[in-house]
Amino acid sequence: MTTALIAEDEPLLARALRAELARAWPELQLLEPAVDGDDAVERALSGRPDVVFLDIRMPGRTGLEAAEAIVEEWPDGAGALPLIVFVTAYDQYALQAFERAAVDYLQKPVQPARLAACCARLRDTLALRAAASGPAAPAVVDDALLLGRLRTLLATPGDGRPAPLAILQASIGTTLHMIPVDEVLYFEAADKYVRVITAEREALIRMSLRELLPRLQAERFWQIHRGTVVRADAIATATRDDSGKVLLTLRQRPERLVASRLYAHLFRGM
Repeated sequence: MTTALIAEDEPLLARALRAELARAWPELQLLEPAVDGDDAVERALSGRPDVVFLDIRMPGRTGLEAAEAIVEEWPDGAGALPLIVFVTAYDQYALQAFERAAVDYLQKPVQPARLAACCARLRDTLALRAAASGPAAPAVVDDALLLGRLRTLLATPGDGRPAPLAILQASIGTTLHMIPVDEVLYFEAADKYVRVITAEREALIRMSLRELLPRLQAERFWQIHRGTVVRADAIATATRDDSGKVLLTLRQRPERLVASRLYAHLFRGM
């Protein structure tokens, strides 16, 4: 039987979506709904539904962050990832971003005709998965690719995009250092700070990774994990392990970095 999880922090909206789904897809079995982003991740990982309907704006993790966590923490051997449908009240600009990324979404208030079309696509995709021979790894990679595209699109501001950073003011002990961004090999999240790693030193900047990302050139700096951004031309080798994660070695540094399943699409040529 096909199962689905609804993640929605507004009880009235959750009940409304549940009622509409009962009409559009009567045989769909709905699990106990999640009330926020953290709850959605926990319930998805434990219940392993076939489909997850994620509200974009929720307490704790957002829908995008919950989707990222589900992809990264999905147990090995648990089969294909759930199909993810975002439920959003975003404006038209953001909806166009969803469409460009080829990510399925429902706009609030959910319209029955739109939901019926969405359910038909989901049923078709699940049928193709069931009919496919061999492991479902390609479906997992494709889901990760779509989520990566969506995160990039929604994180990109419009005309007010800030200019890319050229110099970082970073602390080493009690001393403030001016570090050219071109010297940075990778960035690593550290609570409310970001570690800045060059070939010769490590420093801290008082900024979250989420705040830093829009100030970096996306073609030069690749997010490879929820807490790691690496300069692309600093990568020496990339090796995929049995779980689908990618291990990276760097030029001028001895440590190895891990690219999570969500960002493995950056290395699809392997």
